[in-house]
Amino acid sequence: MGRGHPECPARLAAIQDRLIAAQLWDFLLHVDAQPATWEQLARVHDADYLDRLATLVPAQGYVHLDPDTAINPYSLNAAYHAAGAGVLAVDLVMQGRANNAFCAVRPPGHHAEHDRAMGFCIFNNIAVAARHAMEAHGIERVAIVDFDVHHGNGTEDIFCHDERVLMVSIFQHPFFPYCGDVPRGPNMLNVPMPRASTGVQFREAVTEKWLPALDAFAPQFIFISAGFDAHLEDDMSSMGLVEADYAWVTRQVRQVAKKHAQGRIVSMLEGGYDLSALGRSVAAHIKELSGL
Repeated sequence: MGRGHPECPARLAAIQDRLIAAQLWDFLLHVDAQPATWEQLARVHDADYLDRLATLVPAQGYVHLDPDTAINPYSLNAAYHAAGAGVLAVDLVMQGRANNAFCAVRPPGHHAEHDRAMGFCIFNNIAVAARHAMEAHGIERVAIVDFDVHHGNGTEDIFCHDERVLMVSIFQHPFFPYCGDVPRGPNMLNVPMPRASTGVQFREAVTEKWLPALDAFAPQFIFISAGFDAHLEDDMSSMGLVEADYAWVTRQVRQVAKKHAQGRIVSMLEGGYDLSALGRSVAAHIKELSGL
């Protein structure tokens, strides 16, 4: 994204370092993704948008897709692989080669709408993965859980009238992208939270709103837009979650998946920009996904 941008390569290094320090790294199956195909991306993105992106890649330097989102000569290839990670994760889980999966990817995806990049996001990785589960594997009901501090407007844009999908989200409001307080479809359970909300309010919202809706919907596969920028130490927001909150919500989602979805979960990295907090939070998330 450019020098000094919070969506930086050090994010993935911080995650790897923490997983090694927590003695989780060697426990995990590590798989490198192939790039998503044009057809897989076109399940959620406008064809003209996909074609236009290819013409915008610079030979050198940066081109801005929006004020916050830039690409360099290598960005589009990275974005293809980020989306492809979700596709591969779905395949591995459906084939029984993994119980669940966490995709440590950049760039993130949940702000990318069907026809535009936004908020550091080029392709909507979680939407590509969810649609792949439905179209390639015959999954009839998918739940998307989004606990990033910013509302996943792109995911809502893509799925807001798809009755096969239930999206539950919690986000700081008012805050970028300044929407979500009014859901765009009956399958969108958006829970705006005021600044300075802590794990107490977060857990109440999950318990009272998310969990009953998820149980009633009975998803056959659960996807997590795993953003960790609501952490107390993250300067990108004004909320007060800590690692224990991320571990707790992961445990709740895992219980829903065990009950309705044969344990099937694919989680994909979204936000999280304080490197230490990000590494610790992802480690807590993965530990819960692993049942450790």
